[in-house]
Amino acid sequence: MFKVLIAAMMLLTSATNGLADASIPTADLQDSRDNPLIGRYKGSLIVSYDHMDFDEFKLPLSKLERVEGKKDNHNNYYFEPKEKKVLEAEHTRLVYLMPENVSPLEVVRNYQEEIKNKGGEILYECKQEECGGDPGRGSEGGGGRMSLAMYLRPNELIKDPLFSNGRCAQATYIEGQRYTVGMWSETGAHVSVLTYTVKASSSCRALNTRTVAVVDIVEPKQREQKMVTVKAEEMAQKISTTGSIALYGIYFDFNEADIKPESQPTLEQVARLLHGDPELKLLVAGHTDNVGSLSFNMDLSQRRANAVVDALASQHDIDRNRLTAVGVAFACPVASNRSDEGRAKNRRVELVEN
Repeated sequence: MFKVLIAAMMLLTSATNGLADASIPTADLQDSRDNPLIGRYKGSLIVSYDHMDFDEFKLPLSKLERVEGKKDNHNNYYFEPKEKKVLEAEHTRLVYLMPENVSPLEVVRNYQEEIKNKGGEILYECKQEECGGDPGRGSEGGGGRMSLAMYLRPNELIKDPLFSNGRCAQATYIEGQRYTVGMWSETGAHVSVLTYTVKASSSCRALNTRTVAVVDIVEPKQREQKMVTVKAEEMAQKISTTGSIALYGIYFDFNEADIKPESQPTLEQVARLLHGDPELKLLVAGHTDNVGSLSFNMDLSQRRANAVVDALASQHDIDRNRLTAVGVAFACPVASNRSDEGRAKNRRVELVEN
């Protein structure tokens, strides 16, 4: 019986690995497409595709430098550039696998030429160690130094399945890294191109020695205003009937706890609520989606809740003793975290009667 069980487990493992292994593609990833702003290197194929109508993207414009005392949520020493652009716009990410015997240098030079030919300008470029961080790592890895690939998109934000071509192209060891940023002044559009050669083994070995281009295209777009500021009277009514209210008008930068200026209308209404009912005490609960580890999101949600309490106390003269900040990470979702829409609903600040 034991031998039969072992044989079955080996057969299952073999079958799973066979299905999971990366392979050289013969066509673009299903439902993917080029962006009209900039083309592709001849003969390359799309292995990963992601599009968001409105997203935040950080463009490094100088070398990544270590931030003392800070680590990312994979226990890597944290690196960030002193010069950067933080853009909120339509965002498309395309990951291309190059034909054989094409170098990262050849790819980046072709993209730079294409940017210039289409009326753009080059804002920044770097290579290998000059880019800062760990030049030998893609988006995956812990316990070392952050890489440029991790800064652009950490592993937890990559949606491609484990051992797929898309994930293998982004989350393995790399070499020969090259990077450039281009911009079109007339439209405000930006493009980020990170290219490198894959150093892979095991289930990703099919892509070993192939060059990859990770192309992020950010195009300004007016954000559709879907959230209406909840009035103090509505907050009071909701709390009196259900004991809590979820607020979506308090905004933070990605993975940060600094409250953005456009949050002021909602904070003013919370202050009106508290000034109008001097006996009311509230738990201010920070909620996140499930992107990243539980420990990282517990800390992030607590810091965001603390920031709301600080803002109400320092800017709106609310007694801190009436407010208790609580961070619950993604422990209390109101929607599935499997979609962008669900994750957006789960990122909220909730006021709970105390």
